[in-house]
Amino acid sequence: MNNITIETDFSELKLIRRGKVRDVYDLGDKLLIVASDRISAFDVIMADPIPEKGKILTQISIFWFRKLEGIVPHHFISGDPSVYPDSCKRYAEVLRGRSMLVKKATPLPVECIVRGYLSGSGWEEYKSSGEICGISLPAGLKESDRLPAPIFTPSTKAPDGTHDENISFERACEILGEDTARRATEMSLKIYEIGRELALRSGIIVADTKFEFGFYDGSLILIDEVMTPDSSRFWPVDEYRPGGAQKSFDKQYLRDYLLSIKWPKEPPPPPLPPEVIKKTRDKYIEALSRLTGKGIDLF
Repeated sequence: MNNITIETDFSELKLIRRGKVRDVYDLGDKLLIVASDRISAFDVIMADPIPEKGKILTQISIFWFRKLEGIVPHHFISGDPSVYPDSCKRYAEVLRGRSMLVKKATPLPVECIVRGYLSGSGWEEYKSSGEICGISLPAGLKESDRLPAPIFTPSTKAPDGTHDENISFERACEILGEDTARRATEMSLKIYEIGRELALRSGIIVADTKFEFGFYDGSLILIDEVMTPDSSRFWPVDEYRPGGAQKSFDKQYLRDYLLSIKWPKEPPPPPLPPEVIKKTRDKYIEALSRLTGKGIDLF
């Protein structure tokens, strides 16, 4: 398939970070974020890309940033390469659909996770202790149950290739300072509540999601991506059945495949069969279509 971007190498721009998915370039007072078609699972980047995945992630994030305009401060400026600085113009064809021009913020060293449903590492922690990140939950909950109210469960930011660690709010206060931790909590819960209600209207349950924040001109703002299939668990409303794992529009399908072949969750990654690549891509496109009403062919 054409239009696969595994990584970018813009010789006239200053690359400052190549993450699991995104390449970030320093444009002086702004950043250029380019979403590749790389995909990671269990904190390991797969050898095989998911075609046009970077475009899907970018368009979903832009959709949310526009919905949050005037409600939550964020870093998004534009996704249109024609208005990017002149130094970017020669790369417009690669940038179209998969890039964002953003404000340059200083990221917090903590990931801000909101859980509205009991799944993933939260479910595992609940089964053993009845808590998630030090938050006590009612007894007798089942896997994938909706929680009485969304909860803020921060985690460390582990170096690439290692695993994040869930931490308590008190530990987040020690790392960030209490005022910043409380502000990040308030913003995370507010964004999640807005996003959850909008997604429900599109037939999607946002079971949990991860946000990133940073300081810009002394204020805390939302950065990175927003409620994408990479940063969230998306479940179809019409097939939701608490009491077990759910069908999804995210990379849980890929994780399930990797678990089925008993891959040890350490490099090197296994090759992905064509049907796994196609099914994963189809799920991402379904999320894009349901949320935005648009298809990947438009970008």
